[in-house]
Amino acid sequence: MKVTRRTTLGLLGSAGLAVPLAGCGPTRDPKVLRSTAKQPPLFQRPLTIPPVLRPAAATTDGDHYQMTVQQASVEILPGLKTRVYGYQGAFPGPTLELKRGRPAFVAQHNALPEPIVTHLHGGHVPTTSDGYPTDLVAAGANRTYAYPVDQRAATLWYHDHRMDHTGRQVWMGLAGMAIVRDDEEAALPLPHGDREVPLLICDRSFGSDGQLYYPTIGDGMAGMDEMIKPAYGGGLLGDMILVNGTPWPYLEVDAARYRFRILNFSNARRYDLALDPPPPGGKGLVQIGSDGGLLAAPIKHDSIQMAPGERFDVVVDFSRYKPGTTVTLVNKFNGGNLGKVMQFHITRSATDDSSIPAKLGTVQPLIRSQAVRTRAFRFASGSVHGKDGWLINGHAFSTKRIEASPRLGTTEIWKLASTERHPVHLHLTQFQVLSRRGGAPGQYDHGWKDTVELAPGETVEVIARFDGYRGKYVLHCHNLEHEDMAMMANFQVI
Repeated sequence: MKVTRRTTLGLLGSAGLAVPLAGCGPTRDPKVLRSTAKQPPLFQRPLTIPPVLRPAAATTDGDHYQMTVQQASVEILPGLKTRVYGYQGAFPGPTLELKRGRPAFVAQHNALPEPIVTHLHGGHVPTTSDGYPTDLVAAGANRTYAYPVDQRAATLWYHDHRMDHTGRQVWMGLAGMAIVRDDEEAALPLPHGDREVPLLICDRSFGSDGQLYYPTIGDGMAGMDEMIKPAYGGGLLGDMILVNGTPWPYLEVDAARYRFRILNFSNARRYDLALDPPPPGGKGLVQIGSDGGLLAAPIKHDSIQMAPGERFDVVVDFSRYKPGTTVTLVNKFNGGNLGKVMQFHITRSATDDSSIPAKLGTVQPLIRSQAVRTRAFRFASGSVHGKDGWLINGHAFSTKRIEASPRLGTTEIWKLASTERHPVHLHLTQFQVLSRRGGAPGQYDHGWKDTVELAPGETVEVIARFDGYRGKYVLHCHNLEHEDMAMMANFQVI
């Protein structure tokens, strides 16, 4: 039997071994892991843009990609080499640009020394290619994921989803962006080309030798070397901010509109992003899209709060500043260096033929009367094999337990309630937020979503239509340490 975190918890409980786990479980709040490496100076290195992975072949049945998942040595901190796990050996991986209505086939070769499984987060895909946590690709093996791309334009992302190991393997670099494009979006005069920029934001911690350190118990017992220390069971926070794999970068921009596709791929850190200084009149962040694509109309924000797994599609008009101005993207949730993300250097005046239309995308609202059933899901801490962990409806994740069985083609309301803070992600389907705390949706709940944050003691109602594919999928907390410590459940579309 292969020993995993959950089986190890059970074995330890029955064996009564004297290990660091005894008598303590995960803290409820995320905890910062302090680096022993020296922090680099802020805003000294330019932002790197992940390359777009081009199809190896384009045929009548779709676009065919080839991707190797491998270890690599890359320079993240100046003068140090960091071993990463990377799609194409990069941190983060290359961007996939997908066209609606044109299937994509991604052939992966696993050159890592351990299994992987890749999930297209936000993808509307059959269960055979969804990246179910135990649908593993062994070391040295190959797997082709088939994505129908039968969904509207949106900012998606892909990442490792291996059961018990998602937190560690994403921390090591297994993540990348996937952009779906369609004709509706292409017809809009939004910023494009060099003025459309992906921003993959995460936090990480580094050892003095430059290595990414994931705080496992590592006392030599079978399975324990990959089990996170209980102190970090509430979620792991790094003490350095990376954007597209570069710590605290800068980007030179024209005095023009830019479109930023922003992804929070931190394990547990939340961001409240704002511009410092704000532009004259404020409201410098204009949201045009959410997890599931374009909003019906733009929404102006002074700041945008993002939980792990969420994406926000935002336009910033730098012509509201004078050329020569430096603008910092800050995280209002933190102070010091953790309160800074990156800088924009407004270098020159420029022509700009882009605009933000008053009407963006077609978002057909789902209404309560369409729902054939309402289900309740409670996210809370609890016992997992006699040790503290994270549960849904009082149950630790099991591949055999089915928590819900929606019928294909029907619409349901799911009431998500929490005792702690949890970003909840549904596979297969996008949803709309109906209510938060019994009232209206929050200011960041608009449009189609696949990840929604629950505050402590909060209930959020979402409504979803389960169409396209039958089969077993999961919903889970996207605080990756919570997910790895059993906060995941199956639903079966029948």
